[in-house]
Amino acid sequence: MLPSLRLRLVVVFALVALTAAVSASGIAYWLNRDAVLTRAQNAALNDFRKAMEDNAGNLPRKVSCQELREAAAKMARSSQNYQVLLIDRTEDGKTCSAASNVDDFALADVPERLRSAVAKKRPVDKQNKHPYHLYWQRITLDGDPYLVGGAKVIGEEPTPTGYLLKSLAPERDDLNSLAWSLGIATALALIGAMLLAQGAATTVLRPVRRLGEAARRLGEGKLETRLRVSGTDELAELSRTFNDAAASLEQRVAELSAREASSRRFVADMSHELRTPMTAISAVTEVLEEEQDNLDPMIAPAVQLVVSETRRLNDLVENLMEVTRFDAGTAKLVLDDVDVADQVTACIDARAWLDAVELDADRGIMARLDPRRLDVILANLIGNALKHGGSPVRVSVRTREREDGAGVAAGVAGVAGVAGGGDELVIEVADQGPGIPEDVLPHVFDRFYKASASRPRSEGSGLGLSIALENAHIHGGEITAHNAPEGEGGAVFTLRLPRDARRVAEERENGDREDGQGQPDADDSDDSDGDRDREEGGDVRPGGGQDTEPDERRDERKNNGRDKRRDKGGER
Repeated sequence: MLPSLRLRLVVVFALVALTAAVSASGIAYWLNRDAVLTRAQNAALNDFRKAMEDNAGNLPRKVSCQELREAAAKMARSSQNYQVLLIDRTEDGKTCSAASNVDDFALADVPERLRSAVAKKRPVDKQNKHPYHLYWQRITLDGDPYLVGGAKVIGEEPTPTGYLLKSLAPERDDLNSLAWSLGIATALALIGAMLLAQGAATTVLRPVRRLGEAARRLGEGKLETRLRVSGTDELAELSRTFNDAAASLEQRVAELSAREASSRRFVADMSHELRTPMTAISAVTEVLEEEQDNLDPMIAPAVQLVVSETRRLNDLVENLMEVTRFDAGTAKLVLDDVDVADQVTACIDARAWLDAVELDADRGIMARLDPRRLDVILANLIGNALKHGGSPVRVSVRTREREDGAGVAAGVAGVAGVAGGGDELVIEVADQGPGIPEDVLPHVFDRFYKASASRPRSEGSGLGLSIALENAHIHGGEITAHNAPEGEGGAVFTLRLPRDARRVAEERENGDREDGQGQPDADDSDDSDGDRDREEGGDVRPGGGQDTEPDERRDERKNNGRDKRRDKGGER
């Protein structure tokens, strides 16, 4: 109802001021009303009592109506300005009612209860010294307030009874004026309270607003944000606390960033330094492998173990270098127009998987992507499916509109030979295995994740799928994994990429320039193989992750052993 703190403060101040003003005005009004009416009625009643004693008390016992009228008129000439009605028995035994002004006051104007109280004789005792008393009552006649009082002369019966009628209209007018004055004072107090609330709200909310803006900047990563502190009140103390927290956070983030940068540099330097000795070791292992048939059968298994572990170590070093580039933000896209079906076919043919993979893709689906990185993604996904899912592996390629509506149709239109609609490329890789356990699915793209704790060692590095995912992300795409319905197949990996990654590449390049990260990492510049990073994949299925795509150069050197090193289907 009141979303603004300023509005809540104003409303609270106004309610408090209104309550206080109304309470004070009400109390003042009722006190003044009681005082005014009491003073007026006491003055009239005292004067009436004295007039009754001086005039009605001196009338003869056998009085005439004329004498009663004269006495009433004389009593009415009092300074209190009231009307008088006298009642008594005349000489002939009749009751006479004489009023000072017949038109203004008659016996009918006196309430019955008041007449009964005045005429009632009370026993005289210690508590009650007189048989008759003076009684009064406030009434309203024709909308105007009046005071009615009555008393009976004490003496030998019969004695006259007198009544007075005094108008309270002047007192009413005075009280109405007082009420209006108090109402105006209440309104002025309310306005003043609202102005004070506005000033107080401004004073209180200004530092709160500054604190909110500082917190927003801090959340945006501007850790140098600080507040100007003045005063010693609670808000100043809050600002000091914020500054201390921001300084501590900035120091902590700086330490963590330095440690992270140091860790990345260590991994990059280590990987880079390992490449030179690995090159020499690889050359030696290739010679040993070529001479394996001429070796003593007793040492041949050891030689084969050295060869396989050397290749695995070389793959791990290359994978670590690629991961380091992603972490450092120096991985770049080298875009080119590619026919997706031809790209998938080339990837499968280069690894001798043609007889184990079924391709469902129309020719002519063009996309502007990084061919090398797309090849890395496909090699990891298909090789992983062959290793752990079993053949045949089905690869389907299609296009569709992006779900978020952020189409790049204009960019795609610039690619020559675009076939079919849609601005998103979708590639699905499905195997025929038992699928991925549900508890493993959330971790399939984690680095070095092993699905089986009892078998932590595998032939792969455990980085293949994570590298594939990073290559998809750098294109502005995504890879997801799920299991096909029971009876329809095993695991299904779905790759989604924009058909034109130029906008993503430009945004990434602009972001790198703004962050001061536009220069490539030293590892990129020292990659003597032309940044032919990794074409091998790892997975986290039961049995451990494995890189399933051998190096193409190795295929060229060992054509006679290609079939032995190809995994076209495997047990999980």
